[in-house]
Amino acid sequence: MPRFTPKVVTANALLEGDVIYLAADDSWTRSLSQAEVIDDEAIAQLRLLDAQRQPHRVVGAYLADVIPGPRGPEPAHFREDFRRKGPSNHAHGKQEDTAHV
Repeated sequence: MPRFTPKVVTANALLEGDVIYLAADDSWTRSLSQAEVIDDEAIAQLRLLDAQRQPHRVVGAYLADVIPGPRGPEPAHFREDFRRKGPSNHAHGKQEDTAHV
């Protein structure tokens, strides 16, 4: 039987479309480092159901694999790293903010 890997609940904010993560206090955060890391499969499924019951706030909630990092969880897959950086077709949104640094 495969071992369960740590997960976070992620989705997109309904109004802005930003990538967001479920925090332990049931709030949504745009920072992966503030996301609740879930090590138990049953709890992960319950937290995902909680997120899916919020269609007025989020769309497309799912569980994403993470690995421990020096400043909190980091994406385990390049797709999640790509998602959190924002659109790749133009310099706008999160990418525009760093372009003027």
